[in-house]
Amino acid sequence: MNISYPSGSDPTLHFAKEKQKKQGTAKKPVTYGKRGMNLEEAINESNEYYLAHQLAVVHKKPTPLQIVKVDYPKRSAAVIREAYFRQASTTDYNGVYQGHYLDFEAKETKNKTSFPLKNFHQHQIDHFAACLTQGGLCFSLLYFSSLHRCFFLEAAVLIDYWQKKAAKSSISLKELEQKSIELTPGIAPRIPYLQAVAQTLTKEDPFHE
Repeated sequence: MNISYPSGSDPTLHFAKEKQKKQGTAKKPVTYGKRGMNLEEAINESNEYYLAHQLAVVHKKPTPLQIVKVDYPKRSAAVIREAYFRQASTTDYNGVYQGHYLDFEAKETKNKTSFPLKNFHQHQIDHFAACLTQGGLCFSLLYFSSLHRCFFLEAAVLIDYWQKKAAKSSISLKELEQKSIELTPGIAPRIPYLQAVAQTLTKEDPFHE
């Protein structure tokens, strides 16, 4: 029996075309290597991963703000309209890893060839120096957002550059490649900085496990 369809179309061809359309619009696999990254969010998620797996306890330090003016557009919501820093903040994160005190700062730049030292402040450098005196492990995570590259730079190296900043206002990418540890962003954890911490401790103490 021959069945005629409107406009002479064959339903098998119609379904085949629909299948091709669905296949053509299928989502492509997500590639994390070149995707933009919010540095603070990535570090916070990494800290949650480390805490959940009992690898380290690291938290972001609260910002010391003095609230001056608050509006209440709704009873259940408050909006801060005016506030100021009560004191200069030190560094972004601190915590403990296998009995070692960790203290670090996270900075990023859109530059492609160097990291500006002006991203740091004297009170942060002084804080690093004080923590190092007490045997803390201090470092900075430097993220080149345009290159999607992240570096673990020990505080002692940063302090050395800071003391010479009158003659040198930035750390070149080539210098970072030589004097820091490059981290490869992933999924869990997103910023695997504990790998660099463990490597640094092993370098300082050959008997550290």
